[in-house]
Amino acid sequence: MYARGMSQRDISSTIDDIYGFMLSAEQISHITDSVLDELHEWQNRPLKAFYPFVFVDCIYVSMRGDKGVSDQAVYVILGYDLKGKKDVLGLWMGDTESKHHWMQVFDEIKARGVQDIGFISMDGVSGLEDGAKSIFKNVVVQRCIVHLIRNSLKYVPSKDYKAFTAQLKKIYGAVSLRAAQSEFEKFCETWSKYPGAIRVWKDNFRHVEQLYQYGSDVRRVMYTTNAIESVNASFRKVTKQGAFQSETAVFKVLYLRIKELYKKWKGHSIQNWAIVMNQLCIDERVGQMIRKYSAL
Repeated sequence: MYARGMSQRDISSTIDDIYGFMLSAEQISHITDSVLDELHEWQNRPLKAFYPFVFVDCIYVSMRGDKGVSDQAVYVILGYDLKGKKDVLGLWMGDTESKHHWMQVFDEIKARGVQDIGFISMDGVSGLEDGAKSIFKNVVVQRCIVHLIRNSLKYVPSKDYKAFTAQLKKIYGAVSLRAAQSEFEKFCETWSKYPGAIRVWKDNFRHVEQLYQYGSDVRRVMYTTNAIESVNASFRKVTKQGAFQSETAVFKVLYLRIKELYKKWKGHSIQNWAIVMNQLCIDERVGQMIRKYSAL
């Protein structure tokens, strides 16, 4: 029940309805604390040597401190392995705006066994790209297209959202780089009345151009964030119950949720994974990684 987002009060009420006795919040917390050793083991478990794709995103949770309640970011790192299987590599809180912090995060991932990462899709958080590249020299960092869309929509009236995003899709969904560049020129001309939105895309258009170094199915994996969005949506169901007292309390409830996700993912791989792998093999950089780690 706790893993499915029920508050301690709701759990106590449900148990009373079914079994006829009440549990205090302290008793429920003590019961769920039994997972802490398992959580610690999960946080430090060995990882695969190579992940073709890694996605970094965050959710915000309410934390209660000396100065009251504030929202803090919990960063989630999701990886796809060579078989197209999904895994949550870990959860992190802290000073997420510094290169030093992200160096520590990726150094921890490396210490747990990861030797190479093909691509990292991220939301543009300061310091992440430099921190990742300082540990994994050959990684390609890709700005998340969905986050760029959200950032640009801040400068667009809601009445134009549909038309604006439809024209954006013609850019990152184009059949070739030349077609994408042509669509981008049309886009800039059509929406020039919203210079803030245009600036978001001009500043980051290299991340769109970068996509076209790879096949269409690889591009789709890189710009489609359904998997990480689904993970975060699942997390939000269990973090909306109120303010947390500590990082441990946050990680405990998220880990219990991750266990539920693992059950859903078991036996499933990413759609069209064989095609994705074939397109990756064509690229010299990633192809070498695939051959190296497939042989292990």
